[in-house]
Amino acid sequence: MRNLFDFLVKYSYWLLFLVLEGISLAMLVSHNSYHGSVFLSSANRVTGKVYEWESELTSYLSLKEVNRQLVDDNVAMRLRLASLEKELEDLKKDSMSLDFVAPEYHLVHAQVVKATLHRNNNYLTIDKGVHDGIRPEMAVISSGGVAGIVYLTSEHYSIVIPLLNIRSSISCKARNSKYFGTLQWQRGAVNIAYVIDVPRHANVHKGEIVETNGYSEVFPAGIPIGRILDIGDSPDGLSFMLKVQLFTDFSTLRDVCVLTNYSRMEKKLLEQKADSLGIDR
Repeated sequence: MRNLFDFLVKYSYWLLFLVLEGISLAMLVSHNSYHGSVFLSSANRVTGKVYEWESELTSYLSLKEVNRQLVDDNVAMRLRLASLEKELEDLKKDSMSLDFVAPEYHLVHAQVVKATLHRNNNYLTIDKGVHDGIRPEMAVISSGGVAGIVYLTSEHYSIVIPLLNIRSSISCKARNSKYFGTLQWQRGAVNIAYVIDVPRHANVHKGEIVETNGYSEVFPAGIPIGRILDIGDSPDGLSFMLKVQLFTDFSTLRDVCVLTNYSRMEKKLLEQKADSLGIDR
């Protein structure tokens, strides 16, 4: 209390000066229309600028939720498009068949909280786990296309093996071809992978989209992976090897969706039980 009193005494002249200045300014503005209008105009400009900053800050803070919604919508549309293309393909094969039933996939939005890019066995860590319905061997998709497969799970986090992993192996095909191969990463560039074991008589072209073929129970058919940059020979010369530019940008990857397919897991458990009973012997 004494310090405050000493401060007031020490700076009393300055404080008195500021009070008188404030009173003078108030009287000038209130009794002079010109100065009053100038003051109000300046105050409005300052207030408007503050409101503008507030609006920009609010818009920036909402970008995270907007981006998340865009990723969800994009993935959902890709899955729907893949399902419709599969239905159309089946209808072309048999105009009397209307029994196509797509797997029951559900989207779980997640964010990448850690990623490696320059190892042989890169991995992603996402912020969703068993508590959110995530299980190993579930597909992970970005807004661009295939990102990887869930490998390990804990209660609230999961480890994903991305396409940028030498252990990754995705069954795929060129969109306009019925022949399939296997997508593998061969180290090096983080946006390039290769499709191997493509038959030499397969009709594939540069610029064509590579997508999942549906032979794997992890990914539904028609999920885009990348675009063919070059067509070359495999090391043994017996098949083509396609150089593919990946659609998923792993260097900036943040938002992903996990495709939860519980019917696939039920089917797998049932088949394992059948194997254990030896009913095929």
